[in-house]
Formats: sequence, structure tokens, C-alpha cells
Amino acid sequence: MNSMRDYRESTPFSNASNLSNPDCCGVCLMSITWKDEQHPSFINFISSFLNANSFRLNFVPIAPDFIFNCGGLSVAFLFLTNWDCNDTSSIFSRVQKLNGQFAHFYVVVTLPTKEQNESFIRSYFKYDMKLGRPTFVPVQDLEMGFEKIVKIAHARGMCKRQDAIAKLRSEREKSVQGMDVYLKVLTSIPGIDSHDANALNQAIGSIAAIAKASKEYILENTDLSPEKAETITRFFRDPKYNLGPKIK
Repeated sequence: MNSMRDYRESTPFSNASNLSNPDCCGVCLMSITWKDEQHPSFINFISSFLNANSFRLNFVPIAPDFIFNCGGLSVAFLFLTNWDCNDTSSIFSRVQKLNGQFAHFYVVVTLPTKEQNESFIRSYFKYDMKLGRPTFVPVQDLEMGFEKIVKIAHARGMCKRQDAIAKLRSEREKSVQGMDVYLKVLTSIPGIDSHDANALNQAIGSIAAIAKASKEYILENTDLSPEKAETITRFFRDPKYNLGPKIK
């Protein structure tokens, strides 16, 4: 357990991507085992910091020290708060095990002394770690380390969210374009207007489905007149009915 110390007051991030924005909230899962190894005052700091930045904190039995669910993405972390220069093998064994279990995994290491920093560098190369797999984040103190964790989780979540928004926007544009073509095809049939086309879309669906629909089916499922239903069925089924679509 870490020795007693004073932790500065937890406040929201002050930059443009302030996590206190309700749209940026997420869930932080903390390992019960990791929690029990820390000083209560540091746990209080973490709890206050997460609350200030609109994250919900849960204590659960998980393998990594933290899992953040933010923006639809899960990011796992090891937070090594006490680097033991005499026991690096168990640390890297755990890192390598978890690295294969999580797609998004980071290791935050507190290295306040020169001796610990040199030990970390030697061990990193000794255990043949691959750059960025996982990403190690050395920090000088505990508060900085946890703030780094939250910022990384938030950034990854925002990237995921922006990708999802971009995908939805692209799909919506394609849908609008598809509907525009749909309306042009149906309104090219003499006597059929946009209201009729929308009614057919809602009741029957695709142009292929409309082409197969009988006059009776169109009348039963839409508010179109018998004359319009007759025109539509003849348009799609009677080769002698020379009313090919004229898309503008």
C-alpha cells in the first residue's frame, strides 16, 4: 500500500474537450484487488476526479486495473503505482498476458526516481516488448498517471464516436440519395405524385415490390385511387403500355 500523502483537489479538465460535458461521460471499472493495494486518500482522489468529469465508478473483480467504457469503446489499463526494481519479471508477465486479451490496452507506470526509470528501460528491452504493443506511459506521480488514463480513454472514445457519426452520416446521405431516385422513378409514371410515391414506399416498399404488387393489393394498402393503381400495374407489367420512366 502506498504511503500516506496529500492529493491535490480533483477538478475537471480545463481544455476545450472538457470531460464534464454530459456528452462525454462514461463508465470506469476499477479492479477491487488494485483498489485494496492503494491508499484510501488516492482512491478518494480518483473518485472525485471521475465524478468531476462525469464518469461513473464501479469496483469489480477484473484482470486489468481499469477498464473504461467511453463512446462505445472499451479501453483497458494497468496502472503500476509502485515500480519494484527487484521484481520486473512478474510485471511484464502480467503485461504480456493482458496484451493478448484486449484490443485497446495501455500500461501507465509511475517512475518518480532515476533508478526506477532506468530499471524500467532495461526491463522493457530485456523482455522484448514491441513498440506500441502495448503502449507504455511513464509518469512521475500518481495524480498525473490517473489523469493520463482518463484522457487516453476519453480520446479513444471520442475517435470511436466520431467514426460512428461519420458512418451514420454517410449512410443517411446514401439513403436520401436512394429515396430521391425512388421518387423520380415513381413520379415519372403519369398521374403519380410525391404523395402517392411516399404512400407506396411506406405500404409496399421497394420499386421491385411495387412492380410485383397487384392492383387489389395496392388498393388495400394505400389511399391511391383505382385509376392510379391500374396505371401502376400496367406500367410495370404490360409491355404494350409504352410508359417507360423518364428520370429527370
